[in-house]
Amino acid sequence: MSATVTAPTATTSFVPTAGSLLRGGAVATVLAGAATMAVAVVGRAAGISVDIAGAPIPVPGFATLTVIFSVIGLLIAVGLRRFARRPRTTWIRTTVALTVLSLVPDVLIDAAIATKLLLMVTHLVAAAIVIPAVARRLRA
Repeated sequence: MSATVTAPTATTSFVPTAGSLLRGGAVATVLAGAATMAVAVVGRAAGISVDIAGAPIPVPGFATLTVIFSVIGLLIAVGLRRFARRPRTTWIRTTVALTVLSLVPDVLIDAAIATKLLLMVTHLVAAAIVIPAVARRLRA
């Protein structure tokens, strides 16, 4: 008598908790804040002004704004986690669009071209850290 064993056909998919999303997002937020400050420090050391309309941006201001907007992003992610049919895809599309929009003020401000480019780099660095970290914690 021969017995065959079959594997279960149902697949289980791990859905990260909101706590996991917020913890991972918080770590990414802190790293992004530190990274944007580092970019600003390196830019200043390279001789790039961080003055807008003649007023300097304090280096901690880079981290502060990064944290504020990353927290807003985390709130969006929590909402998408609950209400979006495909939270990860929606998160990535939304945050990439918001990142592109965040570059517009940098183009329009009263600052040197090098300053504008430095500011754009800080936006892209923050996005490169936060977007994938949060995306990994959302179901596809």
